Amino acid sequence: MAESEQSNRDQLPLRRTFVTVSTAAAVVGLLGACRSAPTTGAGQEPAVVALTKEARNQMTADQILAKWKEGNVRFREGRKIQRDFLAEQRATASGQFPAGVLLSCVDSRAPAEILFNLGMGDVFNTRIAGNIENPDILGSMEFATKLVGAKVVLVMGHSACGAVAGAIANAQLGNLTQLLVKIQPAIKATTYTGARTADNAAFVDAVARKNVELTMGSIRKNSKVIAELETAGAVKIAGAFYDLKTGAVEFFA
Repeated sequence: MAESEQSNRDQLPLRRTFVTVSTAAAVVGLLGACRSAPTTGAGQEPAVVALTKEARNQMTADQILAKWKEGNVRFREGRKIQRDFLAEQRATASGQFPAGVLLSCVDSRAPAEILFNLGMGDVFNTRIAGNIENPDILGSMEFATKLVGAKVVLVMGHSACGAVAGAIANAQLGNLTQLLVKIQPAIKATTYTGARTADNAAFVDAVARKNVELTMGSIRKNSKVIAELETAGAVKIAGAFYDLKTGAVEFFA
């Protein structure tokens, strides 16, 4: 047997070992890539993890609102960013850095995190029937902005709001009665030429919009802390209106 042929045969086990190890390494690498960037369905984007303090601090209030607007577009188009909620839970366990605080209605059909395609740690979410403010809610907002650093205060109403319709109809029911009284100023302040009744969906929506505007004003009036932050440019107060039928959120200042 030639010396070169014997040498090649001697090296075959080493070559097979190298190929086997290389192939295994490649497979492990692919699996690792899949874990860090999980596959998503058609039209969906890669998963992301929770908002960090550095990322939040680099954004302006307008950029945060733009991010929420984009999230609503993704929600309506069915191409949501996928959320690894367990990873977000772990990432936020030692701290939270939400970009804003949202005051919205308790209505089960208007969950902000879903409508804006947000995850854990992205936004403080305060919910109460008719998205009204009160001292406890203002205190929560002051904590979110002054102490934690949220840059946006967003008041969001929605179409076909039962609380607004109840206020128009002057409904009476236990503690709900005193809550609906706080919506009634919006009824008087709404300019509308049609039937001003709870059965008129267009009027109910017009009052709901006006209620958002009045609540924004009440936040400025009744929270010196937030008003000063807004004057200093550290916080932006904005309004929004969610259409239950279309899934669209309209933003306004």
